[in-house]
Amino acid sequence: MQVNPLASIPSFGPFRMTEAEFDAAVQSAMAGIPADLRAEMNNVAIFTADDYIPGPGEDPDTVLLGLYEGTPLTERDSWWGAGSLPDRITIFREPILGICLSREDVIHEVTVTVVHEIAHHFGISDERLHELGWG
Repeated sequence: MQVNPLASIPSFGPFRMTEAEFDAAVQSAMAGIPADLRAEMNNVAIFTADDYIPGPGEDPDTVLLGLYEGTPLTERDSWWGAGSLPDRITIFREPILGICLSREDVIHEVTVTVVHEIAHHFGISDERLHELGWG
């Protein structure tokens, strides 16, 4: 499980947006991923949730905009697919809305978060994503 704690995210909002509007922003971000990359995604499901709830042993103040849970494509071997559950990407609505002032801000943050989490599915590290400007 890859976790990207953003414990000190400043709070500007929250910008108000319905769950359906937020889900549509996530779907739009997914549609913006080039078709050839989407075609390479394998056994991964995209979800939205209100907020990340830290687990036992995690900092209770952990704030995440998104979370990739699974086995990156770069780490899968020939036996991986035998009965493996889908990887999960979850985009968290409340933290994103909490740092946004406008609909455009939300769409931008959702897009960056979706790209960031999909990159983890392809085996790209947080460090490399920050170098590329998708941190």
